[in-house]
Amino acid sequence: MKATDFLTVRDLSTKEILETFTIARAMKKNRAKYATALKGKTLALIFEKPSLRTRTTFDVGIQQLGGYSLYLSPAEISLGKRESVYDVAKNLERMVQGIMIRTFAHQIVVDMAEYASIPVINGLTDYSHPCQAMADYLTILEHKKTLKGLKLCYVGDGNNVAHSLMFAGARLGVNVTIACPKGYEPDAVATQQALDDAKKTGAVIDVVESPQEGVKNADVVYTDVWASMGQEAEAAERKSIFQPYQVNAELMKRAKKDAIFMHCLPAHRGDEVTADVIDSKQSVVFDEAENRLHAQKAVMYQLMKRVK
Repeated sequence: MKATDFLTVRDLSTKEILETFTIARAMKKNRAKYATALKGKTLALIFEKPSLRTRTTFDVGIQQLGGYSLYLSPAEISLGKRESVYDVAKNLERMVQGIMIRTFAHQIVVDMAEYASIPVINGLTDYSHPCQAMADYLTILEHKKTLKGLKLCYVGDGNNVAHSLMFAGARLGVNVTIACPKGYEPDAVATQQALDDAKKTGAVIDVVESPQEGVKNADVVYTDVWASMGQEAEAAERKSIFQPYQVNAELMKRAKKDAIFMHCLPAHRGDEVTADVIDSKQSVVFDEAENRLHAQKAVMYQLMKRVK
């Protein structure tokens, strides 16, 4: 991996993404083999947003590689308020060998990566969720045995998850359709970047308004919550707007018969997805959640092994 940080999926080439999957699958198959891969190295975990999967998988992951984790809560750092991003970066680079940050503004992780001489991993921002996308496509590869030429339809808000699914799909030759209401499309710059990358792999990146049109012949149907963290005040309005975008059994019938269902979690059963879909045999949401651990271990290993 040539990248020194992992801020978006676009930081990695197609080859590097696939190599990361190979390492992740090897780690999943034989955990003991990598038990000392990052022996003695410490990862600082900066959380401005709460999390179940991100906290657990990074914490457990670095320990399974022989390293340590240090959890830093908003109260302890308060980025940009108690201390500047620059000062935090310059302090931590002298004490730890890597930084994972889960925050709101994407510029914070960009700045952290610029200022810190050690690897910075984006655990989530409002713009990008690259670790989730790596776990998602690793899961698809496991279930479908291939990636290139598949169709993934994301139904819902054109948010950070949608961006990262487009970025990774474009790199991997997966056709990605985003089905969302008007006014809730993915960021225009993110969409254009995905379209540009897709030219190299032949992937088709599309944004449509109709969920029925979007999921037609899809190999993968994906959704996320209608109101993300920080959008709680819009929850009632969004529920009304996104109701036609609920992934239910009727919508799943429009996808391929062997289509799998995915969700980055947490899920609100009865809102963006019905219980009979997320709890069905087509659902791979818990495989997907587990693969956060393996994909992130592979990323940490490649970035942190070269830090002294």
